[in-house]
Amino acid sequence: MTVDPLSRTGPLDAWAERFAALPAGIRITAEPFVAMADVRLAPDLVSGYASSGAHIHSRPGVAGAHGLGLPTTPSTWVPWGDGRAIWLGPDEWLVTSAAHDPQDLEAELRAAVGLDGGQGNGAVVDVSAQRTTLRLRGEHVRDVLATGCAIDLHPRSFPAGSAAQTTLGLAGVVLLALDDTGTHFQLLVRSSFARYLATWLLDAASEYGRGA
Repeated sequence: MTVDPLSRTGPLDAWAERFAALPAGIRITAEPFVAMADVRLAPDLVSGYASSGAHIHSRPGVAGAHGLGLPTTPSTWVPWGDGRAIWLGPDEWLVTSAAHDPQDLEAELRAAVGLDGGQGNGAVVDVSAQRTTLRLRGEHVRDVLATGCAIDLHPRSFPAGSAAQTTLGLAGVVLLALDDTGTHFQLLVRSSFARYLATWLLDAASEYGRGA
């Protein structure tokens, strides 16, 4: 007897058609299988890497941890390979990658901070299953987000490279600004809240289709 392998599904796979039917000016795309790892390092270690001169980074506020670029400016993110390194706190970062397998990302980061040989001070934990990702684009996206988020999302206050841990509706999210026009954002939300957030976004966007 041959058993077919289970297919991989994301929490918002069934929502693609509803997202596609959104009014012009609002585009939402689910990105369910982004590898994510939580990195914890003592602030003095990060500062030490930054001041050692062993690694040079073109962007200010980025510390080198054995070649790992980590933002040291609060509430920011920086590119990391094909993903991002997001500041969550003085000693905590979330590193994402769309190309890595979760276990490979964890292993690479553990090596980067010197944990693979049982040495080093810090921790790297795979948290890929914890959150799912939504990408939002369009001229009305900032208006939709503003109906349920208390943060000023205008580019002068929340430019590209900004990151915030906040609430949208009743869901806790990590919100990233991906450009300086206020029309491109990324949302990371707990997988258990993904359907609630999708419903909230569709409802908030519905007014932009009225009278069309």
